[in-house]
Amino acid sequence: MFDRIRVRLASALQPKGTNLFNDAFLSMLGGGVTKYDANSKTYIESGYNINSDVYAVINQIARKCSDIPYSIKTVKDQKSLQSYRLLKSSTSFKHLVKKVSLEIKAFEEKEIKMPLEFPNSEQSWSEFIALSTVMMKATGNCFWYTLAPTEREGAPPLAIYVLPSQMIYIVLKDKPSFLGIESPISHYKLIEGNQYIDFPEDQIIHIKNPNPNFDMEGSHLYGLSDLRAALKNIQSSNEAVNNNIKTMKNGGAFGFIHSKGQNVMSEPQAKAIKERLSEMDSSPERLSKIAGVSAELGFTRISLTTDELKPFDYLAFDQKAICNVLGWSTKLLNSTEGSSGLNNGMMEEERKRVITDTVMPLLNQFEQAITNKLLPRFKGYEGTVIEFDPSELPEMQGDMEKLSKWANEGVDRGVLNRDEWRSIMNFNEIGSPEMQIYTVAMNVMSLEEALIPLENDLTVTDES
Repeated sequence: MFDRIRVRLASALQPKGTNLFNDAFLSMLGGGVTKYDANSKTYIESGYNINSDVYAVINQIARKCSDIPYSIKTVKDQKSLQSYRLLKSSTSFKHLVKKVSLEIKAFEEKEIKMPLEFPNSEQSWSEFIALSTVMMKATGNCFWYTLAPTEREGAPPLAIYVLPSQMIYIVLKDKPSFLGIESPISHYKLIEGNQYIDFPEDQIIHIKNPNPNFDMEGSHLYGLSDLRAALKNIQSSNEAVNNNIKTMKNGGAFGFIHSKGQNVMSEPQAKAIKERLSEMDSSPERLSKIAGVSAELGFTRISLTTDELKPFDYLAFDQKAICNVLGWSTKLLNSTEGSSGLNNGMMEEERKRVITDTVMPLLNQFEQAITNKLLPRFKGYEGTVIEFDPSELPEMQGDMEKLSKWANEGVDRGVLNRDEWRSIMNFNEIGSPEMQIYTVAMNVMSLEEALIPLENDLTVTDES
């Protein structure tokens, strides 16, 4: 089976056309390529690949997404599940307590392992989630290719790959309807240079950002990149760094050397000075090269210095704009603002905010895709969902400390039994009758002593 799959993929990689004729070729087949955001490659090549701010922010988001633990659970009550998901990302202590209660009602106690130990032979699930995050934040789209044997209809996937979003085109059906029930998509096409590979629609899981740019060419079928609104800031940031490099290479501001007063420098004199300056600049012992000149010279600068241009002020402005569109905080970068945040105690709040406002909404998109389009394709995973739980992250431990104190008081006051306490604290329930009993903390004693019937303590001895 795997040999046949490799043969199909190898044959698909053979050149079958050129970019110059892609649109015409697709039209001959009765379909049409969608209007594509040409900046998608720019977001990768000029943004993520070379812009340090874009790279740093997206990588921080990707690492955090891949660090959050996940589990596959069987749904016990759909209504409780819907309410649970509304509160899952909340940091309010009141909502945290309610969320735990809803979680107990929503899911069966036993968790299930992922249907595939690894998504593919090259990646772990952590790497898979991280790469998917990079694609979503950089291009606004994520395409998962589910490799499955074509000779068996409805067969579960053998592997899952993250495709390069900046190279994926959506091919439309002949005379598609964008306002009907039927999908207008014929298939997906990966185009790289003069090679392309077709992917059937039912083998692609497309996750995308909302896109308000509607047209009859299907551009709204792609997600809108977060970086699109900051494209000018990315270009400005790149240009500021380039200009700074040029200034450093030039050794300072550009200008003219000329004679002072009424003595005009002759052409041979100017040429001789230029040759001596070039000779001095090319030598590693620049200070040892001493040159003399008989005429009084002056220097007129015709460019601004780095101090006058203030490129670092513009870089800070661009950095803030990039962080804003990506939903991150400049305080979490190695910047002056980040250092001040450490001093005034805002750092932990910022870490918590980006998890609830940026990381979890993105993971919720992955949850829906895996739950609705991937898990049902595996036998025995009907009625299961994947859940990412950020509560175990260090940033969220302040809430867990409050929850622990609340649960302890609940046990001491007889509101919670010990198995309920274990469930709230993410421990496995024991299930014994003793753990189901509600007790109160009258004094310090062992659990066994606390469960002895009260009448045993009132037995009167002969000595008394």
